[in-house]
Amino acid sequence: MTIDFGARTLEAREINEKSWAIVRSIVKGATLEDRIRQRCVIATGDPAFSDLMRFNNTPIKAGIEAVKKGAIIFTDIRMAQVGITKRGHNCDVRCALDAGDEIAQKNGVTRTSAGFMALEKELDGAIIVIGNAPSAALTVCRMIDRGLKPALLVATPVGFVNAAESKELVRTLNVPSITCMGTRGGTPVAVAVVNELVEISAYQNCLNIRKESVSYTL
Repeated sequence: MTIDFGARTLEAREINEKSWAIVRSIVKGATLEDRIRQRCVIATGDPAFSDLMRFNNTPIKAGIEAVKKGAIIFTDIRMAQVGITKRGHNCDVRCALDAGDEIAQKNGVTRTSAGFMALEKELDGAIIVIGNAPSAALTVCRMIDRGLKPALLVATPVGFVNAAESKELVRTLNVPSITCMGTRGGTPVAVAVVNELVEISAYQNCLNIRKESVSYTL
């Protein structure tokens, strides 16, 4: 079963169900990791993307728990902030671009890097989502080396300058992470990962409510 909080009309639901049926016929499997892979294939329109996804340190379990706890979700750019569903969870979704302007000007770093630097004290236990900026991924990696402990790091930056290298570095860290291999990736992939985690969490909550209801009735 899938829940898609973006499909609010009959036509949208029909398109969503058809899309999932097609992808499941191409990308086999029914594990939670498979669901993330399938969602990323839908987001990219590229079945080969399934083989690029990497999961380190039980990230799906960590991500679901963080969503259920209402952890803050910090994104590198506004496209990711806007793309993450606001339904099915109680997480505040914030963008690093809203912080760090002075740091960016003073140190000459990217605005996304500066934003995460400015937010460092708020990142412990948060879900960090980087879909565009390799510089931000590298900055967060340095903060993790200094002791930062996010609940989950989703890093799928795209491009030819430091994108592959930053994701490789993420995979060496002792934190739950979801990444993709190579220069490919992008914000749609990062958003797909988070939205699927939200939907898995919401589905699990529904099952728990039904179990409690049956138990109470009996």
